[in-house]
Amino acid sequence: MLRARAAVWRSWRGFRTFPFAAVEVKNEPILEFKDGSPERQALIQALNELKGKTEEIPCVVGDEQIWTKDIRYQLSPFQHAHKVAKFCYADKELLNKAIQASVAARREWDLTPVQDRAQIFFKAADMISGPRRAEILAKTMIGQGKTVVQAEIDAAPELIDFFRFNAKHAVDLEKQQPLPGEGSTNTMLYRGLEGFVAAISPFNFTAIGGNLAGTPALMGNVVLWKPSDTAMSASYVVYKVLREAGLPPNIIQFVPADGPIFGDAITASEHLAGINFTGSVPTFKRLWKQVAHNLDRYRNFPRVAGECGGKNFHFVHKSADVQSVVMGTIRSAFEYGGQKCSACSRMYVPDSLWPQIKQGLLAVHQQIKLGNPVEDFSTFFSAVIDDKSFARIKKWLDHAKTSKNLTVLAGGNCDNKQGYFVEPTIIETKDPQDIIMKEEIFGPVLTVYVYPENDYKEVLQLIDNTSPYSLTGAVFAQDKNVIDEAARALRNAAGNYYVNDKSTGSIVGQQPFGGARASGTNDKPGGQHYVLRWTSPQVVKETNVPLTDWKYPYMG
Repeated sequence: MLRARAAVWRSWRGFRTFPFAAVEVKNEPILEFKDGSPERQALIQALNELKGKTEEIPCVVGDEQIWTKDIRYQLSPFQHAHKVAKFCYADKELLNKAIQASVAARREWDLTPVQDRAQIFFKAADMISGPRRAEILAKTMIGQGKTVVQAEIDAAPELIDFFRFNAKHAVDLEKQQPLPGEGSTNTMLYRGLEGFVAAISPFNFTAIGGNLAGTPALMGNVVLWKPSDTAMSASYVVYKVLREAGLPPNIIQFVPADGPIFGDAITASEHLAGINFTGSVPTFKRLWKQVAHNLDRYRNFPRVAGECGGKNFHFVHKSADVQSVVMGTIRSAFEYGGQKCSACSRMYVPDSLWPQIKQGLLAVHQQIKLGNPVEDFSTFFSAVIDDKSFARIKKWLDHAKTSKNLTVLAGGNCDNKQGYFVEPTIIETKDPQDIIMKEEIFGPVLTVYVYPENDYKEVLQLIDNTSPYSLTGAVFAQDKNVIDEAARALRNAAGNYYVNDKSTGSIVGQQPFGGARASGTNDKPGGQHYVLRWTSPQVVKETNVPLTDWKYPYMG
């Protein structure tokens, strides 16, 4: 069968053949950085080399490094006097130049065999796994305020896994072919999209930026990548690694830009083929509306993929293991300052278990160290990302202190003199419909509603209907019947659903990530189907038996 298809491909103009070698990948191990370990020593050296330094990061179109007059700075969240990076915003003219350069390079890149494209990403993954690991972790820690373990999980294994697994899925996709017909051979060609893809990435995961820009490029697309202002340094490392691994110029354009200007430029172009986005709901809606408004000018219907956060829940049943609940919730709510799309933000606890769970949460809370993750590796989490985030979270803390429905049990304070520090905060609410249970905070704030233990069925409905989001959620219970009930009641309440585990920590290849409702388009990055999102398949039928008559048999 494969030989027959290979014959067809050889005859098909512009399509090169390759052997179908099996590609095996596995998840990158998470290093522990124990005292005296080589990875710890390498990281400390990389961190020391960056102390007090400001990296200069230009826009890059093709092989040309370009500076505009609109200069910006990335500040370290835990020491905002430190300018981590100096960069510039691309203006409308430069963005249009990047679009034209991308479109001009698209055809040749799309015709490049998928195995050749995949090899670039395998090589990039190996570089991050080895010689570039310490650099990318150090820049993620200093620029985005991550602790050692949070930077490692994100900027090394997750990014490496995205590159390796997506490359494997891209190669494997070529094996998915239609059935042959009588006297004919059928072939599916997985082309890139006709036009360019705009990748808009967030600050909170270095890996997300690499995936948003990298996966469309892997599938034969050209990309304009707008990295987050507050993840500029780490994002630039990812871009440079891809180029060093063999990615040709003009395939990914590195163009920091003002959000509205970038959105206006890409949606105004007739060549827009797709948007790959992670960020806020208002921004995603704005982009979608602009696409709809400009729909008549596009050559194709643009693919719009987005992930927009969540109001993630932990539901606790009376049969739950208390220690598992406490430890899982502390990690989910407060790791990286709650700045994960999947972080637990609302919790529902039966009154019979609340005294134990409350005691456990407060006991751990007293041990949490907030501070500088570079100077003190025992820090559990650091500052939130910037002044805007700090101000937004402070409003929620003020609301908690003034509302008659809410009681601050622990934390609740913040200080932005040296860095944007917000204490881990635990709140109890009398009203499960208080606004703090509905809206995303994106900070280290956990709100708990205590319910009568026998009312758990009503609480399951409450969880499903309280928030517009549907990203992650967790159910803690030992009663198998309750686990089954919860699964049915919460079927649409989360795209990533956990049983007796915290709501964070999805792993590429194991738990493809994404949610629906206001959380996004649920395209599941990290899964085998994600690569298909960035292709425009073409079916080729080659007939081997010529047609000799125009009449059908029944006409005789």
